[in-house]
Amino acid sequence: MAEGYLPRVAVVSGAAQGIGRAIALRLAADGADVALLDLDGAGIAGLAAEVEAHGRRALPLCTDMLDRAMIKASFAQIAGTLGPVDILVNNVGQSARENAAPFWEAGPDLADFLVRICLHTAMDAAREVVPSMRERRSGRIVNIASDSAYIGSKSSAAYAAAKAGVIGFTRSLSRELAEYRITVNAIAPGYIRTRAMDQLPTAFVEKAITETPLGFLGEPEDIAHAVAYFASEGAGYVTGQSLIVNGGRWMN
Repeated sequence: MAEGYLPRVAVVSGAAQGIGRAIALRLAADGADVALLDLDGAGIAGLAAEVEAHGRRALPLCTDMLDRAMIKASFAQIAGTLGPVDILVNNVGQSARENAAPFWEAGPDLADFLVRICLHTAMDAAREVVPSMRERRSGRIVNIASDSAYIGSKSSAAYAAAKAGVIGFTRSLSRELAEYRITVNAIAPGYIRTRAMDQLPTAFVEKAITETPLGFLGEPEDIAHAVAYFASEGAGYVTGQSLIVNGGRWMN
């Protein structure tokens, strides 16, 4: 386990591919046992073997994060198998870029879905770990937002609103949990080379690179490094913050 890290049991939602997968592997490398939540059962089963290759325990749980009863059951299984959760990474989400459209053309069902998958899942998972974290006066919650919350990307109003909600939730929850020494932070990725990005038209990807001052796409590991910092002992005095990891496309 790397010096400066105290994670023991971590939960990563949306763990099977891309950013979630990189986060799970980084936390395992830093010494955490990792519960892997995703609908892709084969994906998390393969990832579990990689986590175990780091000498850590893995618990793959096929979980629909839109199903609150299933979330509750999964967290009960995590507590019974791995123990109390020290780190929660709310990574599951979706931009629905394939359905991107101006707000007045996008239907309310799409907006409802994006708010549920991006924001409500973070709230629902946090509800499952906060009581134990408060009791132990220790814990790390890391929410994955998006730089769209800052930039306000065109044809993605509902997604930007949902991710802005994640940032607001992060700030409020961090204040509520500060007295228990629990930190809550967010990471706002920009354009990251994931399977979803690979499926987009070449022209879109080229435009994304052009819009990024550093001139290249980020990698899932770039987000995993940021999560590892927020999960570390060294970040114990950092809470309520949002770290934008986007190659300079948006600068505070």
